[in-house]
Amino acid sequence: MREWWHWSQAQGEQLQSFGVVGVGRFGSAVCQQLLENGAEVLAVDRDPRAIEELRQQLPSVEARVVDCTDEESLRAAGILDMDTVVVAISEPIEASITATLIAKDSAGTRVRRVIARATSDLHEKMLKRVGADRVVFPSRMQGERLGLELVRPNLMERLELDERHCIEEIKVPSRFVGRSLRDLNLRKNYRVNVLAAGPAKELTVNPPASHMLVEGNVLVVMGLIDDLQDLPKD
Repeated sequence: MREWWHWSQAQGEQLQSFGVVGVGRFGSAVCQQLLENGAEVLAVDRDPRAIEELRQQLPSVEARVVDCTDEESLRAAGILDMDTVVVAISEPIEASITATLIAKDSAGTRVRRVIARATSDLHEKMLKRVGADRVVFPSRMQGERLGLELVRPNLMERLELDERHCIEEIKVPSRFVGRSLRDLNLRKNYRVNVLAAGPAKELTVNPPASHMLVEGNVLVVMGLIDDLQDLPKD
């Protein structure tokens, strides 16, 4: 799982608005994770039934019926105003390629990053040729991880213990750098427990309260999923 998160660590800035083109199982999973983490999400699909199912699943989502291969329709819907666009449709291949190209190269587009879903090596190659910044392959788990990654760029690895608790390995947030665990008092202020800290390959298990957090180092924390999501995200 570590390899999955490395791409997001390289991104210096967390983007705040997200467009999801195609709301099948993969796209819906991306939307759910983004919304659960407080992101601004605009979802579009050409199928009215798919949009209605998404609205029933996620009542707070902004979702619209749009021809995803038509530039003016995507522009009018607001997709080209999003920071990041996830092209979650895979078939027909022409539709995903066209949507990727529109998001990336249309006149006046404000889209800074396009992540597209592929179903084959050839599909991946074609998506990259029209400008996709990243290509992923489909599964529900991957959709959930992608949504989480987009809103938590310092998250490196996650182990779910049950439906409510997990252990996370995160890069030390910038606002924690230069402070000790005693000063931060993460158990009191964020309701999470620190299991380890330090350089990624030289972690100190159960570090002392005097341990100073350093830029680029790692924290391993455990707690309720909702509490872990409240930790600084960069």
